[in-house]
Amino acid sequence: MQKKEEKNLLMEKIISLCKRRGFVFQGSEIYGGLGGTWDWGHFGLALKNNIKQSWWKKFVDSRRDMYGIDAAILMRQEVWQAAGHVANFADPMVECEKCKKRFRADTLRSDLKEVPEVGPLKCPECKGKLGEAKQFNMMFQTKVGASDDSSAVSYLRPETAQGMFVNFKNTVDAFHPKLPFGMAQIGKAFRNEITPRDFLFRQREFEQMEIEYFVRPADWEKYFEYWKDEMEEWMEEIGLDMAKVHDIEIPKEDLAHYSKRTVDFEFEYPFGQKELFGLAYRTDFDLKNHKLEYIDEGVRVSKDSTRHDSAESEKIVPHVIEPTFGVDRAVLALLLSIYAEDPTKDGASDKENRVYLKFKPSIAPVICAVSPLLKNKPELVEYANTKVYALLKAEFGRVAWDDNGNIGKRYRRQDEIGTPWCIVIDFDTLTDDTVTVRDRDTGKQERVKVDNLISYIKEKMME
Repeated sequence: MQKKEEKNLLMEKIISLCKRRGFVFQGSEIYGGLGGTWDWGHFGLALKNNIKQSWWKKFVDSRRDMYGIDAAILMRQEVWQAAGHVANFADPMVECEKCKKRFRADTLRSDLKEVPEVGPLKCPECKGKLGEAKQFNMMFQTKVGASDDSSAVSYLRPETAQGMFVNFKNTVDAFHPKLPFGMAQIGKAFRNEITPRDFLFRQREFEQMEIEYFVRPADWEKYFEYWKDEMEEWMEEIGLDMAKVHDIEIPKEDLAHYSKRTVDFEFEYPFGQKELFGLAYRTDFDLKNHKLEYIDEGVRVSKDSTRHDSAESEKIVPHVIEPTFGVDRAVLALLLSIYAEDPTKDGASDKENRVYLKFKPSIAPVICAVSPLLKNKPELVEYANTKVYALLKAEFGRVAWDDNGNIGKRYRRQDEIGTPWCIVIDFDTLTDDTVTVRDRDTGKQERVKVDNLISYIKEKMME
């Protein structure tokens, strides 16, 4: 029980920090909030962008076989009919016969699985009787244009994948890629979740980073393992606690309608071990249903293996390996991985631990913060602003100005934001052009020449 309370307390601390320091706010908060929606503040947006840029650099910009796309959120209803989402994209829902509230049946069972001798499930709100489970389609339906008939029906996309599949032919015609090759996209997706919960974990509006990697049917197992390794490598690169990441083979009976094999990367959240990212083998399900083909100019090896002959072209339907990453879940898992407390005081109350986020500098929303020791001393403010802040801002971009409160409070604030280095301009600076650079993780301080600040930070970022 104590361990569970500690985990709940950790989530409370993370949520509180995110609001207090401008990472994440409740959607529509001044009107009571809208469940399953969250607004990203300045530092949260910077963090998300850094994660997305890291992903794009690794999986698109540094490769020769990947093509980016940004497909429309709204698509014709035929796309979702062909993809099987209209018929199959559903969760089991139960309704309380007394208070009429609705819940996901599988979530209720999951919450109670560790409780011995559980009888019939009761409503978690009023303890009333729950009705039979029914399938609830989670796609948000809307209408396009002025018509009010069935032909105007469209959906907010529940995944980004179909935007890539319907542009498969366009990409092939424009770039003539050879197999294997991939398409990559970062974008919003929407699911009308029955019971959104656990902060950023389960939302109605979220962001995905997805790849559809097209391979010859005989090669799918090789590339499935390849992408599994690539995903794990990137998770480690951004700073996830890999001891809390587990790859789980999904049983055949639980696979999505389009998948022949799926591995979920699950993370040990305070509320349980649950899905973080996914890797699916979608076979030729999507391209076949969209009636799309590829002219494969393959390579045939001669019998003696001494030379290669060009094989005759043939029409095939490539198979697909799909690595899927949730941006919002990546942020949550990262915050839980790097959240730290220690008793270092830095001028704060002896009863408080120092809270800090141990972001890698490449991912941190702020690389460094610049502060004049005293904001009521014009000479310090002028020097800090023109000779230090302007210099670093032009070089790194992600640089903050902080002159609010005493220096101890500034350190504490930047620690909670996850800023790796705080730079303080004091009276000695005016005579010797050196500044104090304080390290977030160790609390150690050293004097550095202003002319050497850029190279000093760059060297530190490489460590």
